[in-house]
Parts: sequence; structure tokens; C-alpha cells
Amino acid sequence: MEKAKVYFTKEIKPESVVKMYEVLGINLPGKVAVKLHSGEQGNQNYIRPEFVKAIVEKVNGTVVECNTAYEGERNTTEKHKKLIENHGWTKYFDVDIMDAEGPDMEIEIPNGKMIKKNFVGKNIKNYDSMLVLSHFKGHPMGGYGGALKQLSIGVASSYGKAYIHGAGNTENFWNTEQNKFLESMADSASTIHNMFKNKIAYINVMCNLSVDCDCCAKAEDPCMKDIGILASLDPIAIDQACIDLIYNSKDPGRDHFVARVERQNGIHTIEAAAELGFGTREYELINI
Repeated sequence: MEKAKVYFTKEIKPESVVKMYEVLGINLPGKVAVKLHSGEQGNQNYIRPEFVKAIVEKVNGTVVECNTAYEGERNTTEKHKKLIENHGWTKYFDVDIMDAEGPDMEIEIPNGKMIKKNFVGKNIKNYDSMLVLSHFKGHPMGGYGGALKQLSIGVASSYGKAYIHGAGNTENFWNTEQNKFLESMADSASTIHNMFKNKIAYINVMCNLSVDCDCCAKAEDPCMKDIGILASLDPIAIDQACIDLIYNSKDPGRDHFVARVERQNGIHTIEAAAELGFGTREYELINI
């Protein structure tokens, strides 16, 4: 597999997100789903709707989310809709909670390492293409959160999230062997990338670099300075490039961030995804 192209800019501005999409040379067709993280109640680090307004308008997209599988303000459609409104998303965008009403869409994963099915919000069938707009940061369970996590846990229904966390056993949500969970994320991510093949693009924004995810009601404050925005058509390459930028950073907070990634063996999600073959860890970083 030839090297993937990953584009990079240090400029973190709304218009820079649009520019990074444009350099990809892709025109997402039809009805576009914009998958992003709308932020848990109390979280201070999630990317605000004003920042992504220009790119969502550029692709004429619908913001899509799915309910969570754990306690909080996003685990039921009613609460989730209220929080999405409170966080200002509905002020600017059409928002679709894709698993608001069952039944889930089941997608087969014949070559899955750990799971053979993925359960996603059924409304995904209404979209022709997808822009995966990720806030790159650390994560208490995955080690880090980027494009692959958005494709997997992010698009999975509430039940599907529990299924991935439990590596196929929803009763084992919190107690699964770590690598099995990470491989289940890679399995499920492959299905969404392949579903939209050639009609999916990825943008990772490396700002507010906390070791905690936007799903945390009480997250640590960022430990590193902002790095920039990356864009690619390859979800594995873009996450690998972000990880490499962290590892190669001279920022004083770098070791704290790396410790979180390594504590959870986060890089294994990228390794497993590469073995599934829907992208590559080999990339060319192109400065914009």
C-alpha cells in the first residue's frame, strides 16, 4: 500500500478547517453526515459549534451523533437533545441523533478480529457521504481519541457502544481485556470507512490537548499547547500522524499525554486497524 497523504497546518481557525478540507481534493456528494463530538455536560475542552460552522456550511452537512452507553447527560435521546441544544449545536445546524429510534442497523464484519457485527444508529442509511471531524485528545479508556474512535464508538448506537466495549459481550462493558476492546474499535471503524468508501474524509483538530476525552464531565485541563489541524482520506494515517506529532513534541506536557496513551496501549487501535487493511500507518506529512 502506498503512503497516505496527510495535510497539516499550524493555524487553528474556522477558515483553516475549510482550507484543509479543500486541499483533500474531494467533494463529498449528496447528503453529508458530519460526525463530531458534541461534548458532555460540564466538559470544558470540546470544540464549540462556532468553530466548525464554516466547514459544516461548506459541505452543507448535518451534524450526526449517537447516544452513549453510560450514565450522563447523553445516554437517552431526550437528555441528549436537550444537551445538544444547550451547547448551541441546534442554533446553527440540523442535528441527527442517529440511534434516537430503534432498531439499530447491523453491519457484518466477516474479517473482524474480535467482533463480527457492528450496531450503528439506523439513520446512517440516510447519508451519502461523511465528514469525520475529530477533536484529537487523550482518552481514559482508549488512550487517545481521534478519527478511528469517531468511526467506531462515535457512530455506534448506545447498544453498539456497549458491544464494542465488551468485545461482543455487553455485560462485560467495564471489564474487557484492554487489547480486545481496542481491536473491537478497529473492527467497527472498518465498517464505517468501507461503507462510505471514496466518499469519506477526515479532519483532526489538535487543540485543547487534555489527556481526557470530551465525554468526561470532569476532564483535566489541557496539558500541551495546541499543535494544528490535520486532514486526510485515510483514518489510520491521520491518527498515526497525530500520535507522531505528540511523541515528537518538545512541549513540557508531552510526557503526561504519552503516559495516558501508553497506559491504555492506545497505539494498538492503530495497529489493529492497519492489519484490517482499510488504511495505512505509512504517510507523507504535507505542510499547508
